[in-house]
Formats: sequence, structure tokens, C-alpha cells
Amino acid sequence: MKITQEADYGLRVVLYLSKLEYGAKVDAATISEHEGLPLRFLLKLLRKLIAPEIIKSYRGVNGGYSLNKLPEEITLRDVIEAIDGPICVNRCIYDPAYCNARKGNKCEIHRALGGVQESLVLQLSNINFKDLKEGKY
Repeated sequence: MKITQEADYGLRVVLYLSKLEYGAKVDAATISEHEGLPLRFLLKLLRKLIAPEIIKSYRGVNGGYSLNKLPEEITLRDVIEAIDGPICVNRCIYDPAYCNARKGNKCEIHRALGGVQESLVLQLSNINFKDLKEGKY
């Protein structure tokens, strides 16, 4: 599995927001400057984080973005899946019809990679942003 650059940026943005006082709003330009992200790209990324309610946006003069959940309620898995979709180490795991060996669920490689994927998803689900901001990783 390869985490896309967009997902990496998403992780950085959520960590940045996690380090602020809960409920604090910050505008996109500030996030862009602090994290070194192009503003237009950041705005698209923020929309992907709003849809699954990881962050929320506020309109108007005092608008901005803030976490919609406590940092301990947001995992690496949540953010990666919000940006990239379901975590999948090989497309045959997601859909056995893609098995190159044409064996579907009977493929030995498919079963082995399925175990790797379960382990990866579990690990990503166990790392939350409170732990990250407290330096536990």
C-alpha cells in the first residue's frame, strides 16, 4: 500500500488542527502557510475531510476550519480513507474478480495479502491524533 501525497497532507492538516485548542477555528490560508501546502489543493483536501465529519467549516468573517471530533476519536485510518478511499494492499482483496491468477478467494496470495491488510487496517485504526500530538509515536 502506498499512501498518496494527498492523504499525507490530510494527515498533516488533521495533526495541525489537533494541536490547537479544541474548537479553535483557523482559516485555510493559515493552514496553507503553516503546512506549506498550495491553497487551492488544500481547499479540495479540506472538503474531503468535511464530508466524513472529521473537520467542520465555518463561513463568514470569523470562519475557518476546526476539528469536528476530539483528537482521540480520529485515527490514521479515518483520514486515509476519507482522502484515498478504502485501504487495500492489492486490488484483488477489494474485488476478487481482479485476481490475476483467476482463482478469486481461493488464491493463496489473496489470502496472505488479506491477512496483511487486516493487520495494517488494525494498526492504522489504533493510532489516533491525541497519541500523535503527545509524541507517543
